[in-house]
Amino acid sequence: MQHGHERSSRSRSRALRPAAGLAGLVLLLAGCTSTTPQPDPDTSGAATAAAALAAALAKKDLKPVAFVGAAGTAVDAEFQPLVKGMGPLQPAVSVRSLDSSGDRATATLSWSWNFPGIAEPWAYDTQAELDRTAGSWLPQWQPSVVESSLDGTHRLSQSRLYPERGQVLGEDGDPIVTSRGVVRVGLDKTRVSASKTAASVRRLADLVDVDAKTFAAKVTAAGPEAFVEAITFRSTDDDRPSATQVATIPGALAIEDQQMLAPSRTFARPILGTVGEATADEVKTSKGAVVAGDEVGLSGLEKRYDVQLRGTPGVQVVRADLTAAGGTGASATPSPTPAASASASASPVPPVLHRVAPVAGHSLELTLNLGLQRLAERVLADTKPASAVVAIRPSTGAVLAAASGPGSDDLSVATVGQYAPGSTFKVASSLALLRAGLKPTSPVSCPASVVVDGRRYENYDDYPANRRGRIDLQTALANSCNTAFIGQRTKLGKGDLAAAASSLGLGTDYDVGFPSYFGSVPEATSATGRAEAMIGQGKDEASPLAMAAVVASVSAGKTVVPHLVTGREATSKAKPLTTAEASQLKQMMRAVVTEGSAGRVLGGLDGPAPIAKTGTAEYGTSKPPKTHAWMIAAQGDLAVAVFVADGSSGSGTAGPLLADYLRGTR
Repeated sequence: MQHGHERSSRSRSRALRPAAGLAGLVLLLAGCTSTTPQPDPDTSGAATAAAALAAALAKKDLKPVAFVGAAGTAVDAEFQPLVKGMGPLQPAVSVRSLDSSGDRATATLSWSWNFPGIAEPWAYDTQAELDRTAGSWLPQWQPSVVESSLDGTHRLSQSRLYPERGQVLGEDGDPIVTSRGVVRVGLDKTRVSASKTAASVRRLADLVDVDAKTFAAKVTAAGPEAFVEAITFRSTDDDRPSATQVATIPGALAIEDQQMLAPSRTFARPILGTVGEATADEVKTSKGAVVAGDEVGLSGLEKRYDVQLRGTPGVQVVRADLTAAGGTGASATPSPTPAASASASASPVPPVLHRVAPVAGHSLELTLNLGLQRLAERVLADTKPASAVVAIRPSTGAVLAAASGPGSDDLSVATVGQYAPGSTFKVASSLALLRAGLKPTSPVSCPASVVVDGRRYENYDDYPANRRGRIDLQTALANSCNTAFIGQRTKLGKGDLAAAASSLGLGTDYDVGFPSYFGSVPEATSATGRAEAMIGQGKDEASPLAMAAVVASVSAGKTVVPHLVTGREATSKAKPLTTAEASQLKQMMRAVVTEGSAGRVLGGLDGPAPIAKTGTAEYGTSKPPKTHAWMIAAQGDLAVAVFVADGSSGSGTAGPLLADYLRGTR
């Protein structure tokens, strides 16, 4: 760059000398006659030619430009290998200044390369010489026009520097998603002849159990020197083929690598999501921050917090050996100087022309407890319908586990499932009735059936006969008497039921930084609607997360809004749950275990005395109707909700799973 500035200075000195001579001549002539001012040397053509060169360089197409001693097509053939390593990037090129002297001019060109997702551009200046020949200004071609150190034996080559992705951490900073060993199995097209590729594709697809047609299409679409991945195994996977098995297939390779992964394939997968190469949609919607090949979050929290987790990429531009780009291909290339050739051969490491270091992503902190999450997934492992276990610490509202069973089809049933809560909702109905003036000992009527606006409602089939008739509210909750709660609907005014539910963390939306559904308790407009709302049917809806919040609120003695992402805790919008109200509800829910529907499964548990509520919710149009099975419970500083989409009853289907979970925590 210095020699270029010196040359510009000399050019300016030469340009001044003719001007001084002309001034002297004007003074001599002034004494004898008037004169017409002489025009400056014509540089407009040089400026036009320099601007045209800059525009062509910016477009990376020199074919339209005529050069001194060479056609544009010939120069373009030399130019393209110089910038091929910059990929699809197009520089911004402009003329910074122009110095001229007679039929020679020097243009200083300003270059700026912008890299996707990287704030700092690569900016530098080069110089281009121009000559006026037969009245036309033409640029001279030199590789140094592109970058001042290019000498005919080198080219530009940029590579994206990928940052270390941030970890996802659990309770106490335990790593959940972190770098773990993997083995990438695929086909190296440089190691197998074209005639044998198809056979290798079939054999490898069969070995690793992937679709042969899909894999074949990927291999065909890839370049001749590509490694085409068929599948990635964890290093600890039992079903991973051995290196020997892979090596028997021509071209097949097993490459050890590292990847950001959770402890297992199933660990909180619907919540955490997945990480992989950016799709075309991700690239498009990123507005330039992401390019093909970048690793991004594709779903779940990995996607929602991708900007935080993925960090900022870097870039490195080197002066690489031109032979790696396939030669020059144009006769207009000046021969390199011996010094330049010697320098190139002496340095095996390409000189770095520009570098921006990547910035590592930041970790995402969650409240998940690794042991409790694994336990929840083990408890659900054999459950075929959609199912969930959610565990919350009542004292803090931290979500310790949120597992969706294998029948959930990758939906986070635990946090966003929308189901009728059935009789577990009677905890909210009980709170509404307590606020309406009833006490746990207040008498209520529990007939075998009740008719509302022509529709008959009954209790479940094996409802105990000795708990019918005149009973108290606590007994009605303990034994889950539908008719008793329906009969008390007239005690409540508009909004009372929804307000009570909200005080227990149900029915009010909160932005807690992760996919969540806190339920819905719409105001019923018909008599049957109000009857069904009292028992968690009709239009009442909840997620397992919301029902875990209900029992957590009772246990904590305050309204609990669950949180999973550290720093994204929400404040309750509801009328606060009072200590007295919580104490009464806790007493009534303890009776569910000691004398009611949960006694059979939770009665013999070790540890603090549990409180609970079972629930069975009818849904669908089949005869008899299908039922969701629910159970919620709290023991010590742990609140749990269990849900099974298709079950016989809360106590019969969800209850044993909840009992297994609580035992597993001991």
